[in-house]
Amino acid sequence: MSSTFDPDAIPSDRQPQGARRPDASSTSEVRGFAIYVGLDEQKARAAGIDLASVVEALRTLTAQLVPGAETSAAVALAPAGIGGRDVDIVRHALTDLTPGSQQETVAKRRTGMMLDLGRKRLRIDERIVPLTYRELELLQFLVLREGLTVPRAQIIETIWVGMDGEVPNERTIDVHVRRLRMKLGKYGDVVRTVRGGGYRFDRQGDVVIRYGEGPSPDRF
Repeated sequence: MSSTFDPDAIPSDRQPQGARRPDASSTSEVRGFAIYVGLDEQKARAAGIDLASVVEALRTLTAQLVPGAETSAAVALAPAGIGGRDVDIVRHALTDLTPGSQQETVAKRRTGMMLDLGRKRLRIDERIVPLTYRELELLQFLVLREGLTVPRAQIIETIWVGMDGEVPNERTIDVHVRRLRMKLGKYGDVVRTVRGGGYRFDRQGDVVIRYGEGPSPDRF
């Protein structure tokens, strides 16, 4: 017999972050969970361990906590130099495009917003959006830090410093963002202004990001 997961059955100090009560009308049940670990081989070696040992330790811990629990591990591969936070790259790389999902629907119907970082191409619905080099670099920089507020000074230091031409000030960055939003059209609000903080990329349901081959403008 299957049972429905009830967060209230777990003491408040033991509930996982982000746990939500299923809707009362829902017929779904919890069958497990996924933990995305952002850890590359170089960082693991620096800590005196390898990725296989980390995976095995997590499997052993799960078996000790719940004997008989099933585990499955997958390694996320990304093009060298793509930049961004490890955990975000892993999360996107391992997201399952199940039948009927929003991302699969967008990809099949060629509607919505599709940003292909490998091909350096932005498509909105059926139209390829012509972005300048700076606009594409700016959008990619924010996308690779999805959900994080990026100060204007950091954008300047990463994208403009060391390149030919005049280095913009923070007010000039606002101009570049406005131009980018105009080209994004109905998706302009994916680039949000955080008052006193900078800018943040917030994805909508019909926005798909493809991480392909090719370097990132990031310099870490």
